[in-house]
Amino acid sequence: MPEETAGPLSFPCAFPVKVMGESGTALERSVLEIVLRHAPDYDVSTLETRMSSSGKYVSLTCTLNAVSKNQLDALYRELSAHPKIKVAL
Repeated sequence: MPEETAGPLSFPCAFPVKVMGESGTALERSVLEIVLRHAPDYDVSTLETRMSSSGKYVSLTCTLNAVSKNQLDALYRELSAHPKIKVAL
């Protein structure tokens, strides 16, 4: 597969996606479903979870093998549109 370049990124590359939302809202399952739609080779065992100090919010980090800017754009569009997700970085 030829390498693609988009600004400072060269594809394929390991790319961390961070998502934040309220804890206890099945956020993890929703995020994993979306990520796997866009990156079917994502290893779900590598999901990183961190609770806020108050326990009200949770952040999830998925480091996936990004293959193109279009893939990342589509992933961020779907994550940002999901009602359980407050922020996608």
